[in-house]
Amino acid sequence: MNTYFKDEYTFLSEFKERLEKRYIVELANASTRQKYNVLGEMVSEVIADNWMDTKNVLSNNNLKEVYYFSMEFLMGRLITNNIMNLGLRNVIEKGLEIEGLDLNEIEHFESDAGLGNGGLGRLAACFLDSIASLGYPGYGNGIRYRYGLFEQKIQGGYQIEKPDDWLKDGYVWEVRKDEESITVPFGGKVIFEEGNAVYYPDELINAVPYDVPIVGNDNGVITHLRLWNAEPTEKRPSDKDAFAYDSEIRKISGFLYPDDTTREGKVLRLKQQYFFSAAGVKSIIERHLEKYEDFALLPEKVVIQINDTHPSIVVAELMRLLVDDHGLEWDEAWDITTRTCAYTNHTILAEALEKWSVDIFQPVLPRIYQIVEEINRRFCKELLDKGYDQEKVTKLAIISNGRVHMAHLAIVGSFSVNGVAALHTNILKNIEMKDFSNLYPNKFNNKTNGITHRRWLLHSNPELSSIMDMVSDNWVNDPNELEKLLKKATTKKYRTLVKKMKKTKKVALAERIEKEQGIKLDPNSIFDIQVKRLHEYKRQLMNALHIMYVYNKLKSDSNFKENYYPHSFIFGAKAASGYHFAKKVIKLINTIAEKVNNDPETSDLLKVVFVENYNVTYAEAIMPACDLSEQISTASKEASGTGNMKFMMNGALTIGTLDGANVEIAELVGEENILLFGLNADEVNQVNIDKTYNPKAIYDNHVDLHLVIDQLTNGFFEDVAKEEFREISDRLLFSDNYLVLEDFEGYRLAHARANDLYKDEEAWFKATIINIAKSGYFSSDRTIKQYATEIWNIKPIK
Repeated sequence: MNTYFKDEYTFLSEFKERLEKRYIVELANASTRQKYNVLGEMVSEVIADNWMDTKNVLSNNNLKEVYYFSMEFLMGRLITNNIMNLGLRNVIEKGLEIEGLDLNEIEHFESDAGLGNGGLGRLAACFLDSIASLGYPGYGNGIRYRYGLFEQKIQGGYQIEKPDDWLKDGYVWEVRKDEESITVPFGGKVIFEEGNAVYYPDELINAVPYDVPIVGNDNGVITHLRLWNAEPTEKRPSDKDAFAYDSEIRKISGFLYPDDTTREGKVLRLKQQYFFSAAGVKSIIERHLEKYEDFALLPEKVVIQINDTHPSIVVAELMRLLVDDHGLEWDEAWDITTRTCAYTNHTILAEALEKWSVDIFQPVLPRIYQIVEEINRRFCKELLDKGYDQEKVTKLAIISNGRVHMAHLAIVGSFSVNGVAALHTNILKNIEMKDFSNLYPNKFNNKTNGITHRRWLLHSNPELSSIMDMVSDNWVNDPNELEKLLKKATTKKYRTLVKKMKKTKKVALAERIEKEQGIKLDPNSIFDIQVKRLHEYKRQLMNALHIMYVYNKLKSDSNFKENYYPHSFIFGAKAASGYHFAKKVIKLINTIAEKVNNDPETSDLLKVVFVENYNVTYAEAIMPACDLSEQISTASKEASGTGNMKFMMNGALTIGTLDGANVEIAELVGEENILLFGLNADEVNQVNIDKTYNPKAIYDNHVDLHLVIDQLTNGFFEDVAKEEFREISDRLLFSDNYLVLEDFEGYRLAHARANDLYKDEEAWFKATIINIAKSGYFSSDRTIKQYATEIWNIKPIK
């Protein structure tokens, strides 16, 4: 390790000297940006030493490697992760303290790398952390978006999107690798010459890799996340002006999830998906040939994990390279491809299983489309030969009804298909993908998601970490050791320690919310929190309706008011820019907040806040401050969830349905330590089959709910137009696909149980400790070990 980190005085001396040399400024006059950049450079030099050592070990060994392809990587701030995993935090903090400086202030200068939308991207980030920390040879592959998802502002209660310019100050962690650039072809035509397909593209786009180091925890291992940047080449369509074309090309790595409501938007999304998939696959092939010179060894040396359907095109691209560029026969190429690729499914929602219209897919990717056609032809013939009827063949086909089914391509072209929670995998195998599961019974398996306890406990909750240190000296390396806290659940000492921890985190969050949004929350109230992507199936709307119910009761029922424990309801969410209904729900939540927070009759008992621009860094403050974690999706709709795990690990009780990983949480903690309600997955499916859900009848027969829904459109909210929420009212009564009113009464009763339980301090904090103790199972280290042994067959770097 570089000698300037040997103690705090050596570090401080080097830090000052570098500030003076680089910025011609003394420490006392240096800006936060200057201090951050110098600290980042110093840490990067330590990383570089370990990175070279890791590369040298790998070059001298023939270890199998995994490449994790994902459209999203929601990394958060890396300075925190890097300093912590390198073991430098103590020296840096002490050195800065000598000069009265706060490391936290410098850390907060770094922008969140907003390369993801929510759970999918955060999971990918946790997985990369665990891969490196467990010492596996594994790498991420994605896009270097110039702008992140978006920066959210709330104006007049509505979400406003602003560009997330996360690269405006540069990114100290990335290393540009021009020498390893790849050209990616689009458009054009395919001509068969002497029996071989020759592809003449209209345009070639330069994919330039930027490698971001992923620092293993205290093990010297550095892997990387490769992010591809789109840049123009000389090969462009003849009808396009050079400047306009340059701008058009850079859009490919411009924004995460561009609006796809137009044909142009759809084309851009498809180009994005092929861009990073093609660049990633070609770079893997080149590296493999350089080392092994034999394609037959590819499945023994490489696994490509396809994270959701976005990179499914990897299957066809690998075939294109093997058949067209390297002259392999189809059957040999297909054997190699289907033993190299593995697919993770993240959804049950049909609309999230991507399907591309042929009239978009074919012109943009003409040769890839021909290859997908041939894969489909052979697959359909196989089904017919097995005796499948034409209707079933059409249902399972990769191309049918004018659309390319990307999930089908991934399933057919992979050796493994995994779900991300036990319930989710069972639904895939027995309902949604039953026919594929019957066809390939050995492909389907479960890998329940996880989170990195290093970021979501050790870093974000030092108060709880210090409590854990009292019961285990190895819990950071082995999160199963969290279970040692279990025997402390009945002791007053540990209940008091956990209560104090929770109060500290709630005070900190309340201070931030008051400073940023002017809403004062009582840290002694129950912090009831729902933070996640805004989507109808996650049912933030049910939470909002319940708050309206509570408000009505506080105003009209003295007995209810007397027994009600003060609550602070906290929401955080971004709605997709084109998702009109989700944005309307945000408006409703903020309108409710305006009403209840300013009512002197209730404001000491009920507060509501929608935090602005929820992201990874904000989550680090929110998760530890939570008392009651809202995980209330319609059963069978949430594949897994990972926020539920972060809340649980930080001592929140879950109020939720038996959906996703909530099922496994309930099994671990016992149903007395989780607040369950609502229909289960089987019951939801039966209701949908029998069409027995009648929201209008529930509305007619439930007095309190009737009032709440009427209030959406009867002028109850004085500061908005009377019809502002007519769309929400109509959706609830006439076209609610997510059973909000069906589950409302159960949800109301679960909240009543939570209210009573919180008043019993001994029982509440016993349940809190049990949740913390049982959360070790949800470490992403466990998940990655399962992937490594059961799918990837990879070994750690020695």
